[in-house]
Amino acid sequence: MSSRPIEDYALLGDRKTAALVARDGSVDWLCWPRFDSGACFAALLGGPEHGHWQIAPADPAPRVSRRYRKGTLVLETEFETAAGAATLIDFMPIDDGRSDLIRIVVGRRGRVTMRTELVIRFDYGAVVPWVTRLEDGTGLRAIAGPDMLTVRTPVPLRGEGMTSMGEFTVAAGERVPFVLTYSPSHLTSPPAPAEAEGALAATEASWLTWSARCRYGGDWREAVHCSHIVLKALTYAPTGGIVAAPTTSLPERIGGPRNWDYRFCWLRDATFTLLSLLDAGYREEAQSWQDWLLRVAAGSPSQMQIMYGVAGERRLLEWEASWLPGYAGSRPVRVGNGAAGQFQLDVYGEVVDALHQARAAGLSHSEPGWALQRALVEHLETIWDQPDEGIWEVRGGRKHFVHSKVMAWVAFDRAVQSVEHWGLSGPVKRWRGLRARIHEEVCQKGFDPELDSFVQSYGAKHLDASLLLIPQVGFLAPEDPRLRGTLAAIERRLVRDGLVLRYDTEATADGMPPGEGAFWPAAFGWPTT
Repeated sequence: MSSRPIEDYALLGDRKTAALVARDGSVDWLCWPRFDSGACFAALLGGPEHGHWQIAPADPAPRVSRRYRKGTLVLETEFETAAGAATLIDFMPIDDGRSDLIRIVVGRRGRVTMRTELVIRFDYGAVVPWVTRLEDGTGLRAIAGPDMLTVRTPVPLRGEGMTSMGEFTVAAGERVPFVLTYSPSHLTSPPAPAEAEGALAATEASWLTWSARCRYGGDWREAVHCSHIVLKALTYAPTGGIVAAPTTSLPERIGGPRNWDYRFCWLRDATFTLLSLLDAGYREEAQSWQDWLLRVAAGSPSQMQIMYGVAGERRLLEWEASWLPGYAGSRPVRVGNGAAGQFQLDVYGEVVDALHQARAAGLSHSEPGWALQRALVEHLETIWDQPDEGIWEVRGGRKHFVHSKVMAWVAFDRAVQSVEHWGLSGPVKRWRGLRARIHEEVCQKGFDPELDSFVQSYGAKHLDASLLLIPQVGFLAPEDPRLRGTLAAIERRLVRDGLVLRYDTEATADGMPPGEGAFWPAAFGWPTT
């Protein structure tokens, strides 16, 4: 099993898929050709035998340091050994119509003997490909089913136990390239080789041009900008959809079963994504994302899902890759996400609010956008009083979650504002009445006077981190005493070492065994004094 800490991994991406590279130069995760495709390197969820690609010194490297070239996703890992120093440059070219992972070893000092170990295993480590040498002698070709990888390098490669191995020495000033390319296996010949140095210059220039568009000038600018680079890397360029993560089945607690596939696009992320891009000046990306949203949410409002594939796919069937032992032994390893079929009331509020924020920012005044909002709100009129699975996608039965009702209120509130502020057409009197009714019900049924706090669901005694969103969406003013009581109660019951749990899994029946770590996003903005 992989013993590398997750924080030791760095992200590479070409805006179609992404790779994770460990500090020791091992690519342990890569799905091709899309984020949600089968992994050809799955050592992250198992071991080297499930697919990885390592380039590292043959001798011990006591000192290893890494950095991204500023404003880019070009990664540099520097190895220092007794014999000298060498840098491994890793990147995935963007905007070139190809799909490559390129690695360049650069000699810095002395002479360093390097070693490469390439283990290709398609379909999440399950399928051993047929490996042959390319006719021109420049590398290898691996084929299994619909997938083909070609690796080109001047380093002689040999086969040992279903592994492609090679050793080489790099001296100061020398550069040794490796180019791994994905293509469909039915092509009569592999794609023409990419020129590594030219691709490096073009990729760096493309990232720098994009980074220069950032208009954010507030606190923590560098950290915020790095976050936008990650957001860009998680965008599926052909459609504008943004995945929640490039991985599946990283555990919420080591050894636990709460391991989910996040390589999909959640509508719930809508408002945060859109506002972040707009605030940073990335209007084109925000527009592309909104266009994706309008496409996937089109159709009958009753059929709207909480999440979709990167191209808008609806069927995200969940299954288990039983042959993988999981990250640090955390099983099961899941592919797909069964939550796609859940009823989550809050998503209506998230989508209506996202489109409202886009209109407020002048992003789009399209009639289709308002038509979709109105259809969603009119459908919400018929379902807002039903129980649902909630923001945390629980598998223990539907409840009247307070956060879900608050977000239903948000949908009607934004619809009312759209009519009042922009003169759009709609039954505003009826929407105002429903907005007031939901507000009154939440304050009566969702607040527990004994706890002096809002609770997770009507009649419950449990707390929930999602309650912290109540003032952010405008449901109540931050100085409301009920919110102050809620904040104090969450601090007593859910805060651990300055981090916030989503809810108490020991006390809440959510359909899964108890036990998980803190929920990092809930800690943002948490008072530190």
